[in-house]
Amino acid sequence: MNTSSSLTPPARKQLLVDCIRDSSRVIAALEDQLSAIEQIAAAVADALLGGNKLLTAGNGGSAAEAMHLAQEITGKYSRPDRRALPAICLAADGTALTCIGNDWDFATVFARQVQAFAKPDDVLLIFSSSGQSQNLIRASHAMHQAGGKVIGLLGKGGGENLRLCDLSVVVPSQRTAPIQEAHQVILHLILEYLEVRCAATG
Repeated sequence: MNTSSSLTPPARKQLLVDCIRDSSRVIAALEDQLSAIEQIAAAVADALLGGNKLLTAGNGGSAAEAMHLAQEITGKYSRPDRRALPAICLAADGTALTCIGNDWDFATVFARQVQAFAKPDDVLLIFSSSGQSQNLIRASHAMHQAGGKVIGLLGKGGGENLRLCDLSVVVPSQRTAPIQEAHQVILHLILEYLEVRCAATG
């Protein structure tokens, strides 16, 4: 049953206002983690401008964010004149996901691709609102075995994946929607930082 259907019109409006205010509060709280966000942006930029690649991964809405970040890096964010940079979203290839999921299991869909693509000093950036997804946990282990770095954009306390991250931001919320909205803001901050670095290096 849709809970909102039993609400009065004023209560429905207040529900939407409460959601907007909650999202605004969570995003504003990112200012408390600016140092961590800058470290993450610098690590991504250092890897890409140093000749290494970025791998991204997530599930559901977080997969969409992982795709968004990767395509902005290989394509463009705001500067069409900058060179293309190597970023691969591990959630983007449906044939790889179904092949690996069918032949092994869904928990292996990202780790197997990390084993195929990752080189030392590459970066895996995971998006997870809970930090508990087994396919991301296995991918993080695989990335460390490859000699790469794991960055986590997480929520709900960070979950099991937090301890596997070299760098991380844990969004201070227990609600998936504002966590993913905050992750979207962070990925845009990474891109802003990267393009400034690209402009400085030519």
